Parts: sequence; structure tokens; C-alpha cells
Amino acid sequence: MGACRWRPHACKVPGISQHIVIAGGGFGGYYTARSLERLAPAGARITLINDVNFLLYAPLLPGAAAGTLDPRHIVVPLREHLRRTALRVGYVIGGEHERGLLRVQMISGQLKEYRYDHLVVALGSVSRVLPVPGLAEHAIGLKTIADATALRNRIVRHLELAEGLDDKRARAEYLTFVFIGGGYAGLEGIAELQGFAHDAVKRYPRCRETGTRFVLVDAAARVMGEIQPQLADWAVELLAGRGIDFRLQTTVSEVHGDAVVLSSGELIPARTVVWTAGVRASPVAEQLGLPLTDGRITCDEYLRVVGHDNVWALGDIAAVPDPARPGRPCPPTAQHAIRQGKLLARNLVRVIRGEQPHPFTFKTLGAFADLGRHRAVANVTGVRVKGFTAWVIGRCYHLAWLPGLDRKSRLIADWAVELLFPRDLAELGVLASPPRLAPGTVQPMDSGRPQDSGQVAGAPPVADGDPSGHGG
Repeated sequence: MGACRWRPHACKVPGISQHIVIAGGGFGGYYTARSLERLAPAGARITLINDVNFLLYAPLLPGAAAGTLDPRHIVVPLREHLRRTALRVGYVIGGEHERGLLRVQMISGQLKEYRYDHLVVALGSVSRVLPVPGLAEHAIGLKTIADATALRNRIVRHLELAEGLDDKRARAEYLTFVFIGGGYAGLEGIAELQGFAHDAVKRYPRCRETGTRFVLVDAAARVMGEIQPQLADWAVELLAGRGIDFRLQTTVSEVHGDAVVLSSGELIPARTVVWTAGVRASPVAEQLGLPLTDGRITCDEYLRVVGHDNVWALGDIAAVPDPARPGRPCPPTAQHAIRQGKLLARNLVRVIRGEQPHPFTFKTLGAFADLGRHRAVANVTGVRVKGFTAWVIGRCYHLAWLPGLDRKSRLIADWAVELLFPRDLAELGVLASPPRLAPGTVQPMDSGRPQDSGQVAGAPPVADGDPSGHGG
């Protein structure tokens, strides 16, 4: 081994049999596995456990919800892109790390134990839901592909419902949409969906007479607190000009099936409430018996879990020291999870070879928010960009980071179709609920509740591996 110069792509160490288990297939888990496929010694085995068989490119969820992107085109099939990795679909439910063992409930319901030499925890995050009365029962998130699809179907269904109502007040309830949370996910979500509804309502004469209403509620004094105030103010001014109402420094007191009550006492009649007020680490972190910092797994600068030589963590679920903000963990963004995944793979290989791992040194490059209609705001390494230029930068960024030439091609095709043709108004919520094979029966469709999230009944609440609107 001393004669082999350190060239990760070429240097293979025979006889090293290591089993590396990766829990979570979001940005962090995917990029760890993909890098390990190139770098790991020939004898190493890689197993990835995820609750679905795809990576969700979450930053494009608002576009899928607004009907500008096909939902299938913002997911990356893991089996097509990971050739050396064994994929197992199931839910992590616990582990015994002193024995090198991870417990998993397979989607079949079978309980299995996976033994590992090294464990990588990349289970991502889930929506952070506050104890607001009625919120869990009546609101819908914007965190998964099921959420995005359900929101699009909900808007079309409510347009159809409202078009058939004679009572204008009842019609207005179905045409009002309240977003709670003024971060990137909330701003991008309300901008894209308001644009979709604005285009769609032209085909509904009675709805057009009443008009749609979009309201964004946030407890902070301004939206997108991570971006410069000038850009946040410009975004609010742009969206307010499109008719979106902002209720800042305001919280939600109650959520009902037909109304939202604000802390100011204002009651907003609305049948759709979208919750985008942040994320938290997957609750599975609490079941793994690992040290936690504010719900996230405590890691050192090498991405190794504190107190464990062979357990690593990254992405939204991990509290990795942020080089840009000493004393604080890295923010839950895709750009951090991707770089952490690549470094973690290299560190694993170094440890297997008996070498010293390297610290995580990446600092945030910037952030942007797509505001629809070819407008965006961006902070690129401290430089403020807005309008069409920022929108182009955002599109190029997504195109560069979406894995796979096939997915990039589909994304370009969707964007081209968006420019040339109107959006499709077919409501396909019934696809997830085929009628029973009972001749002569009619299945009434539920118009008041959001679509099912796609979670298997009784399955542990494991995140799909991704960030936030921008987590990993």
C-alpha cells in the first residue's frame, strides 16, 4: 500500500471487507453513496436504506405543485443512478451501536437487522408542526412529492367546486389559500401557486368574478430572514403587486375546516391552509440512541458522531459545526448536504485506510428564491441579484445539480413547454384512489380534505431524506 500513491479513483486495497450502511436517500445519503461507489475499496459493501426508492429534488417542489414541472421529473430513481449500492426500502426504527446493528422495518412489515462496520445517518427532516389547534387536522405541508401533487389537485378541485356554487361567500372560501411561514419554501410556494391559480381562473367565469385570494402569515417582522433585507423587501413588493396579502408579525391561533383565526383576531374564511413554517430533524434521531443537540445528532467537524468511531451523520438530521458561524450548526440546506456527502465518503475511505479524516470547511455560497413569472431574488456570495437575472441564475443552478442527464433533459423540456403552452388543468387526485370493483356503484370524491401523504399506514415517521424546501 506504501507504493500506491493516493489517487482515489485508481487505488484499490484488496482484502478490506467493510459493510457501510447509509440510512436515508436524500441529498446527503445519495451523494455519500455515489461518491463511495467511486472511492471505496473493492471489498467494501454499500447498503442504502430509504423509505422510498428515489431522491426528491426538493427545491423544485413549488414548480411541481404549480403544474410547471412533471412530478416524476424532479425525482431521481436511486436504482438507476447507484450501481454498486444495494438499495433496501424500509423505515429505520432503532439501533444498537455497540453491536454495530441497525433495526429496519421493511415496507412489507418485516423487521430486519443490518450489521455494519460503518453507519451513515442521513435521514433528513420533517415539517416542524406547532401545537396550533386544528393545524394537524386541516393543513397540508409542502415537503414531499405527495404534498405538491395534492396542492395542485386541491386548487383545481376547488376551482371546480366554486364554479358550481351560487353563494358568493361560500365560493370565496374555496378560492382563498393561506400560507403559514415566510421562509424560502413559503415564498416560493405561494408565488408559484398564485401564478398557477391566476392562469387557471381565466377558464372559470364565476370564479373569475369572485377572484382568488392568497395570504401569507409569518411571525417575523420580514420574510426570508436569511437573505438581505433589501432583497426580502423587493420580493414582498413584487408579490404584493400581484395581489398576495402579507400578515407579518402575526401568528395563527386556530385552524378550522373553513377558516383561519389569526393572533390579531382577524378571521380569514379559507378551505386551504399550507404549512411551510420550517423543518426539524427526523424524529428517528431520538430512537437511535445517539447524542443530540436541539434534536439533531451531535457531530464533530469530521462528520463523525461524537463518542462513536464508526457512526457518521450529515444533512438536516446532523448538527455539524458550521465553519461560517462558529458555535452554530450548519443550516439545513441542500448545498451543505451535498458537500457533506462528498466529504463523508472521502473520510470513510481515509479511515478504512488508516488515514486521518479531513474537516468540513464549506461555507454557504448564497441563496435564492424563485418568485414565479421569470422573477427571483438571489444572494450570490454576498452579491444581491433580483428580477430576471436572478431567475436565470436559479434555473442554471438547478440544472447543474439535478443528478442525471435524463433528468436534466426532462427538466429542460418541462421549462420549454411552460413557455409555449398553457398549464394543464386536469385534476388527477383520483389516481391515488381507484374505485372498488363493484358494478353499478358511484364513488363520491372527498373535496374537503387534502390528499393522503403517501405514508404507509402504521409505518414509523421517517423523512424522505430531504431538506426542506432546501434541506438535505
